[in-house]
Amino acid sequence: MSHVPFQPSPNRYEQIPFRPCGDSGLQLPAIALGLWHNFGDDRPFQTQRDIVRRAFDLGVFHFDLANNYGPPAGSAEENFGRILKKDLAPLRHELILSTKAGWNMWDGPHGFGGSRKYLLTSLDESLQRLGTDHVDIFYHHRPDPDTPVEESMLALHHAVTSGKALYAGISSYSAEATKEAAAIMRDLGTPLVIHQPSYSMLNRWIEDGNPSLLEAAADQGLGVIGFSAMAQGLLTNKYLNGTPEGSRLANGRVNKDFFTEETLSHVRALNDVAESRGQTLAQMAVAWVLRDQGEKTLTTALIGASSVQQLEDSVGAVQNLEFSDEELATIDEHAVDSGINQWWGATASR
Repeated sequence: MSHVPFQPSPNRYEQIPFRPCGDSGLQLPAIALGLWHNFGDDRPFQTQRDIVRRAFDLGVFHFDLANNYGPPAGSAEENFGRILKKDLAPLRHELILSTKAGWNMWDGPHGFGGSRKYLLTSLDESLQRLGTDHVDIFYHHRPDPDTPVEESMLALHHAVTSGKALYAGISSYSAEATKEAAAIMRDLGTPLVIHQPSYSMLNRWIEDGNPSLLEAAADQGLGVIGFSAMAQGLLTNKYLNGTPEGSRLANGRVNKDFFTEETLSHVRALNDVAESRGQTLAQMAVAWVLRDQGEKTLTTALIGASSVQQLEDSVGAVQNLEFSDEELATIDEHAVDSGINQWWGATASR
C-alpha cells in the first residue's frame, strides 16, 4: 500500500493564539506538546503518530524533547524523528522543535551536567536521532553546580553559531542564575530567548523571591514556557476517586508521596471551580498557567498527552483563558505549594 502524505488542516493557525517569546522575533503557540513520558518505546508508535499529527492540526507546532526522554533514554527523539520523516518533513520550516541536555544520559563523568563536552556531544546525538540538521531551541536542561555557568553558556552560544540550533534556552535556573546566564549570552551576541521552569497551581516557586523568576525573565527579555501545568496528572480528574489502572501513579512514574489527602482535598476544591467555569480541571490548570499576569505572563504552557482525546481536552483550555477576580481568589486558597517540585533544589542554584 502506498504512503499517503499527511495533509494538515488548512485552518491550523486559527486554533491557538501565538505569543511573542520575550524580546525575540520568535512567535510560539500558547500550548506546546512535550514528549517526556508518552513517546518512548513502551508506547505504541501509531498512537504517538496520531497525537503529533492531531496536535499540528490543532495549531500546536511547537514540540519539546530532551536527550533522555523515553523510556529508554533517546527513544522519544528517535520516535519523533520517525514521525518527522513520515509526516512532517515537508513542513519542517513550520515547526518549532526543541531539545535539551543536562540530566543523566550516558555513563561516565561527561554523560550529565553542563560541560561543553556533554552539551555539544549530546546535541550532535540528538540531531542524529531526530534526523534533522538543526533544532529551533537548544536548552541547558538544568544548572550544574560543578560547571562554571560561563562554560555552559559558551556551549549554547556555539550550538547557535554552528547552525545546529537557532535559539538558546535554559531550564530550572533560579532568578539570580537566569540573570547571570542572560548577561553572559548577551555579551557573546547570542541572547537567551526562553526559560523552561516547572509551574502549576500546586508548584508556584517561580512567583517567589525578589526578584522572582518571572520578574527576572521579563527583565532579561526571556519568554517563559511552563512545564507540568497539570502537576504530573494531579490537576486532572484522574485521581479524584482513587488510582486508575495504567496511570502514572499506578505505574510508579509519579511519587506516591505527592498524593496526600490534604493535597487531594485542594484538588477537589479546584475541580469545583473548574466545573463552575465549564472546564475540566486539566483545562483550567492550563488556562491558569497562561492567565494574564502583565509583563510576567507566560508565553506557553507545555502539555503532555497519552492519547488524542487527552490532547484535545488540554488544548481546549484556550477557549477560556479569562478569570474573574473572584475565581482567582478562590483558586489562591487551594493553589498552594504541595512539595511536588522534584526539579528544584541543590542543582537549581549556584
